[in-house]
Amino acid sequence: MGAPVSERNGAGAATRRRGAALENAITDAAWDMLVEHGYNGFTYEAIAARAGTSKPVLYRRWPQRENLLLATLTRYWRPLDIPDTGSLRQDALTLLRTVNAERARTVILLRVQLADYFRETGTTFQDLRSRLHPTDQQAPFATLVDRAVERGELTDVPRPERVVNLPFDLVRHDMLMSVGALPDEKIVEIVDTVWFPLLGLSPHATRAEH
Repeated sequence: MGAPVSERNGAGAATRRRGAALENAITDAAWDMLVEHGYNGFTYEAIAARAGTSKPVLYRRWPQRENLLLATLTRYWRPLDIPDTGSLRQDALTLLRTVNAERARTVILLRVQLADYFRETGTTFQDLRSRLHPTDQQAPFATLVDRAVERGELTDVPRPERVVNLPFDLVRHDMLMSVGALPDEKIVEIVDTVWFPLLGLSPHATRAEH
């Protein structure tokens, strides 16, 4: 780890940021620079100045700019909590509503602000997502489907990954197309009239649930 960085506290006394406190200050500054200036403005010099530290401190922790980018995104792109309401429909609606409320701005922001990163590295948004989450981590909708099978709501038959993850993919696509969060009726439509029939369930089977 690099040398601690001095700053002033509210009483005017010098303090030193070390370890997690220093790294959080740096990734906070890095996130701000990414949001405000995109990947082109995501430089060691600008981030160090915003964090009140020096470039060597950053380089010692993250030798490559991509290392710092991934550390920053990992901190701000937390895994979703998986609901367990006892109903597949309610689980799906709850999860999509959470994505809609918490992720819409971030998904759109990263697509736009990281466009230069994707061009420079020849990677995609999907590639980035896979690097931010453990490869052995099950997709949220796969977990919901597995639980529904255990409850007896669904038959235990093989289902294509694309079908299982379709609600999440559609919501993300519509967020990008509309450049914002979706109306709740769109989320209900995706679950009731698109996803359920593909799972072999009646689109109206649980419509009475809210």
